[in-house]
Amino acid sequence: MSNPQVQAIDGPLTSTATFLVLTVAPGSEAAVAAVLGNVSALSKNVAIRDAGAGLSVTVGIGSRVWDGVTKLPRPSELHPFKELKGATHTAPSTPGDLLFHIRAERRDMVYEFERILLDQLGDAVKVQDETTGFRYFDARDLLGFIDGTANPIGQALDESVLVTAEDDASAHAVGGSYVTTQKYLHNLGSWAKLKTEDQEAVIGRTKIDNVELADQADADQKPHKQLATIVDDKGVEHDILRDNMPFGAPGQGEYGTYFIGYSRKLWVTEEMLRRMFIGVPEGKHDRILDFSTPVTGSVFFVPTAAVLNSIGS
Repeated sequence: MSNPQVQAIDGPLTSTATFLVLTVAPGSEAAVAAVLGNVSALSKNVAIRDAGAGLSVTVGIGSRVWDGVTKLPRPSELHPFKELKGATHTAPSTPGDLLFHIRAERRDMVYEFERILLDQLGDAVKVQDETTGFRYFDARDLLGFIDGTANPIGQALDESVLVTAEDDASAHAVGGSYVTTQKYLHNLGSWAKLKTEDQEAVIGRTKIDNVELADQADADQKPHKQLATIVDDKGVEHDILRDNMPFGAPGQGEYGTYFIGYSRKLWVTEEMLRRMFIGVPEGKHDRILDFSTPVTGSVFFVPTAAVLNSIGS
């Protein structure tokens, strides 16, 4: 990779991150492409100010603008986020053509890159959502549980996240990744009324020491951990990489989690969400949704740094 700070999907959890979702104005695809092809240089210009801050930028491109912006074959699974309407809860599909996942140990580094980026994009884009997350103690979410425990590591990480030649006939897709984003708002007041053991039953892990609870095959509604575990017809478990971060503004009564999941196969993330919202069996949704409401939903494809650098040239 010519610049390891760009398209570093497996970057470590930083103290802060901004999730920036944009839509592209009609007729502005060429202007956007020119900026995307220069993201590596923009990132380097900011990162050099403090190499220890670990600035990392990951760019995702949505289905609606893929053809016009990249001029490349479309990744085989790329399509807009599919709305999921369960008996009780709905996962909405919202506009999103570009995703910038900007991470660093310093908030000012994230701010500076975003400022320069949006200045260069100008009227070619419209901001649909801008969420700034933070690391909360020992990587906990605002519900009080450690997040991302099931993330793959080592060789399993690449196998779970990076598209291979077996997955896609297009050489431009190989080494890239599908990414799904959702912004969840929490009802912390209702959550706090649950006893700790009841919260643990919803999540499927202990709260203090993060130990997995045994699966409950006969439970009326299965815990989040169990519903989010995807096993195919051959008995093979499929993982995704979650880089979720909490966000909040206590003065405005806003508390949430920004879900961002990278996967080699988009259907894995989609099946996980289907199980959560539709339920297993159908109608028995993930009980975490009784306290966490999604307000956005988008899908993007993250090309390799080499492919990103070639866009617009």
